[in-house]
Amino acid sequence: MLIADINPYLPAPSFVDSGDTAWQLTAATFVGLQSIPGLAILYAGIVKKKWALNSAVMTFYAFAAVLIVWMLWGYNMAFGNPLLSGALQGLIGTPHPALDPDTMAGQANIPLAASGMPPLKFAGSAMIYFQFVFAAITPILIVGSVLGRINFKAWMLFVPLWSTFSYTLCAFMLWGGGFLAQLGAVDYSGGYVIHLAAGVAGFVAAAMVGPRLAEDRKSFEPNNLIVMLAGAGILWLGWNGFNGGDPYFASHDAALAVLNTNIATATALLTWFFIDYLVVGKPSAVSMVNGMICGLVAITPAAGYIDGYGALAIGVVSAVIPWFSFNKLSTWGIFKKVDDTLGVVHVHGVAGLIGGLMVGLVGNPNVLVYVSSDKKVSPVSVGGALYGGGFHQLLVQFVAAMTVIAVNIVVTFLILKLISFVVPLRSSEAEMQGGDLVIHGCDPMPGFGSGETFAPAYAAQNVQGNGYVPISVTIEAPGFAPTRVDLKKTH
Repeated sequence: MLIADINPYLPAPSFVDSGDTAWQLTAATFVGLQSIPGLAILYAGIVKKKWALNSAVMTFYAFAAVLIVWMLWGYNMAFGNPLLSGALQGLIGTPHPALDPDTMAGQANIPLAASGMPPLKFAGSAMIYFQFVFAAITPILIVGSVLGRINFKAWMLFVPLWSTFSYTLCAFMLWGGGFLAQLGAVDYSGGYVIHLAAGVAGFVAAAMVGPRLAEDRKSFEPNNLIVMLAGAGILWLGWNGFNGGDPYFASHDAALAVLNTNIATATALLTWFFIDYLVVGKPSAVSMVNGMICGLVAITPAAGYIDGYGALAIGVVSAVIPWFSFNKLSTWGIFKKVDDTLGVVHVHGVAGLIGGLMVGLVGNPNVLVYVSSDKKVSPVSVGGALYGGGFHQLLVQFVAAMTVIAVNIVVTFLILKLISFVVPLRSSEAEMQGGDLVIHGCDPMPGFGSGETFAPAYAAQNVQGNGYVPISVTIEAPGFAPTRVDLKKTH
């Protein structure tokens, strides 16, 4: 008898499906890449040069900080057993670590939502990591509203507090089987939990932190459009994991969600691009990215509930309405007063709201998320008003949206108010004038000619009260006459 014939070992417990596990981990990695390096380099390219490093550093900080929060208490607040009982059972989960062997290596499970889906076929660690990358990207989206003036110390406090008290609340209510899910509201992959929340929270933060310097509001041209486009490309293709991972199975609906994601994104990109082309008269890279993001955001709450026609419709609507919001509404009332640096309230908040509401219109009951082997049990799908489902789904989608908006207005305001008693929300005048050189002590862009950076010259001198360093350097490059540059005037 061969030894192999009596070997008792198995690679994994019987509940594990290797295909589902592999896809869940791959999808999670795709989503993680959207944050680092995706949004880090997108932000670094789209902002004014003096803010390139600061925007990327805040992204990396948030990604790391959220993971620690997630493992110590956040995951179970969003996807664990309910903290409260009775009528309040559907609000929030019980905070405790997700670090023990049973949680990490045992079968993944969402207690309040388990009855509405097949048993999951991977370990809890796959679910924890997959949901972490969603939790991490949300504050990274928020920071787009306050780039160019938020105090880095305030940001360090804001990320763990907001992730704890706002993100987990909305995630539990919609994804953890909480009260919005019990009402029948759906959010396939985060149009409400992530994008609507980020748009609202970012707008509140922008109002409380205050505007950028007048000179930055007047001139905030992207410093590197090629880097911006590289980040945007990672964001787009990373979204295949964002939406494709949310059935929690390597299934037919995962494939459908990925294709719908790309249909809506391409449609929105082209729609925004052509509108801008007609208005401005030139093809714009920034226009393409704005349209792309709106399409990605709007398809997110709907990706696995609709057919290709619905994806096309969402693509068009998610470009047209946010375009007017971004370009016209931003010149009126409170939207004119609040300096939302990258227009997060428009491209994430408005687009996420549109996508969530359109589920109630174009959700197709023949698109099955989960099938049923029992004829007495209906498969899982969503029927929108345009497919004979009436307006009930649209109504509950509206209620869910208003709840997410209200939670994020109140919680974000309270968190920032609390932080303001500890550290200033706003960077100092010197930091806003000097940007990376003052906040981080270096210029991330290499110098010319000698190969040295400007950092040593800045670090060697005291920063004046106005945030400038009064030195000059001579830039030498092959083929060009030496040019003397007064750095006091360039930042």
